[in-house]
Amino acid sequence: MAIFDSGPVGDAAAPEKLARLRAEIASANALREALKHLQIGLTHAGADRFEEACAAAQEALTHDPNLVYGWHLLGIGHDKLNQRALALDAYERALALAPADPDIAHDLGRLAFKMEMLPQAEALFRHCLSQKPGAREPSNNLGALLRRQMRYDEAIEVLRLALLAEPEAAMLWLTLGTIVGDKGDIDQAEIFYREALRLEPDYAKAHYNLSNILFTKNQPDEAMSHCRRAIELSDVAQDTSMMRFALSTMHLARSDLDQGWTYYEARLEPTYAEPIHFVVDRPRWTPGTDIAGRHLMLFGEQGLGDEILFANVIDDVLAELGPDGRLTMAVTDRLLPFFQRSFPTVRFGAHATLKGDGRAFRGAQFIKDWGDVDLWAPLGAMLKTHRGTIDQFPERPAGYMRPDPERVRRWRKTLAHLPGLKVGVLWTSLVIDSSRHLYFSPFEQWRPVLQTPGVSFINLQYGDQSEAIAYARQAFGVDIHQPPGIDLKNDLDDVAALACALDLTLGFSNATFNIAAACGAPAWLIAIKKAWTLLGTDRYPWYSQVRTYSPPAYGDWEAVMAQIAGDLAQEAGRGTGIAAAG
Repeated sequence: MAIFDSGPVGDAAAPEKLARLRAEIASANALREALKHLQIGLTHAGADRFEEACAAAQEALTHDPNLVYGWHLLGIGHDKLNQRALALDAYERALALAPADPDIAHDLGRLAFKMEMLPQAEALFRHCLSQKPGAREPSNNLGALLRRQMRYDEAIEVLRLALLAEPEAAMLWLTLGTIVGDKGDIDQAEIFYREALRLEPDYAKAHYNLSNILFTKNQPDEAMSHCRRAIELSDVAQDTSMMRFALSTMHLARSDLDQGWTYYEARLEPTYAEPIHFVVDRPRWTPGTDIAGRHLMLFGEQGLGDEILFANVIDDVLAELGPDGRLTMAVTDRLLPFFQRSFPTVRFGAHATLKGDGRAFRGAQFIKDWGDVDLWAPLGAMLKTHRGTIDQFPERPAGYMRPDPERVRRWRKTLAHLPGLKVGVLWTSLVIDSSRHLYFSPFEQWRPVLQTPGVSFINLQYGDQSEAIAYARQAFGVDIHQPPGIDLKNDLDDVAALACALDLTLGFSNATFNIAAACGAPAWLIAIKKAWTLLGTDRYPWYSQVRTYSPPAYGDWEAVMAQIAGDLAQEAGRGTGIAAAG
C-alpha cells in the first residue's frame, strides 16, 4: 500500500501568499497600467478564477515585459490550471528576473517535483532554503524528494533542522515518519505519525499512514478505523481514491472479500492515481446482470501480472455465458498467444493504451462492430461475483493456462545438461521505489538458498540482472544460469514454456511468477503475511499448487530464507521433483 509523505506541499495561490504578493505589488516601481492589471489578476486569483488571472497577468506584461510579479502571477495561474508547460515557462522567467526570491524558487521547485524533474526541483528547494533556512514547506518538500530517491539520511537531516525551528509542524512529523518507515523502523514511524495526529487530530494523511503501519503490525481493527477516518477527513479527491483502494486491500487481506471487492472499485475512479478510462460506448456489466447467451467484452487491467491473476475467473464466466454466449477479451499484446491457447473459445485481441492529461485511455481497436457487444466490464469486476469467498477459488493444481508443449520440450532439452533440480529464481521486482523495496528481501539474504547443494539456478528475472548474477558468482560462489535466446520481459509465451520445463519457480510475485503459477508449474511464493493477494490465508488461493513463505516478523527475511533453503535442500535430496504444495 502506498504511504503518503507531505510533499510536494504548498499552494502558490494560498490566501496568505496572494496577500504577500499584493503587498509587494503595492510598493513596486512599475508602470501604473501594468500594476492596475496585476491587481485585477490578484483579485481573480483570490476568487479561484485562474483563467481570468492569467489573462490579466498577460495584459500587465504587455505594458511591462520585465515585471517579475506579472510572470509570477502568470505562473501561479497556469499552475492552478494544471497547464504545466506554460507554468514552468512563466516561473522560470520570473526567477530569471528575481533570482534571489525564495517564494518563486519554491513555486518552481514544487512544479518541477510534480513533473518528475527531480534534480532541478532539489536545486530550487535548496536555493529557497538558503534564503529561508528551516522553512516548513520547502524543507518538507526537499525531504520528500530525497525520500523518493532513497537518500534517507539526507532527508532526515533536512527535516531535523526544520523541526528544530518548527516542532509543532505536523506535516514535518508525517514526512519524517514515512522516511524512517521506509528504512524499516515501523515502531519509530508509528511514534511520528501519532505525534502528527496529536498536533493535528484531523490530519487525513497521518490517519492513513498510521493505518498502514498498524495493519503491518497485525492490529487490523485499529488500522481500518484510522483508514476510514482518513477517508472521512480527506479533502483531496486523488488521496481519497488511494485511501479507498488501500481499505479494499485491508478487507481482502482479512478474507472479507465482499467488502474488499466493493472498495476495489476505487481503482477505476477518475481521481485514482493514473486511472484507466475505458473507451467503450456500450452498457457496463454490473454484478447480478444475467449474461447467459449474451456477448460480453472484458478488458484486462492493472499490470500484466494482474491480467493473468484475474484470468482465474475466465472459466467461470464462460460457464455463465453458456453455449449460446460469447466472450471477447482485450489483453496485453505480449500475452495474446498464451491466452488464446489457454481459452480457445474466447476471441482475444490486444488493448491499446494512450496516456494524456494524467489519465490512461484504453481501447480495443480490433473490435470493429461494437454494436455486436451486449455488455462490457474490466476483468477485475468479475471477481466480486465469482470470487466473493475463499471457497469460490477452485482447486486446480494443473492451473488454468497452457504453455506451448513444443516449446516446453525444447526448453527441457536445452536445460538437460544442468545437474540436479532446475529452479528458476525471481529475487526482486523490476520496479523498485522508496517503499516497495521493503516487500523484497535484500539479495544478500538469498545466500543460503542459492548455496543449496543439488540445485541449478536459472534466472527468470527480467531486466538487466548482470550485476546480481556477477555478485552471486563472486560472493556466494554460485552460478545463476541465464537461459539462452529468450527475452524474459517480452517473449512471455516462451517464459511460460521455460517455467514449465523447470522443477520449480521460486521468488516474489511479478508477471513471470504469475505466468508460471497459472500454468500449474511447481512454484514457491515469498510474500509478507499481509499481502492482499493471499486473501488472509496461509496459501495462495489463486493457484492451488503454490506453496507460500512469509517472514515471521516484519522485515525478518533471514528467517524465511533459511526456511526456504532447508525445504529446498530436502527436495533436492529426494531427487524426484518438487512435492505438491503443503
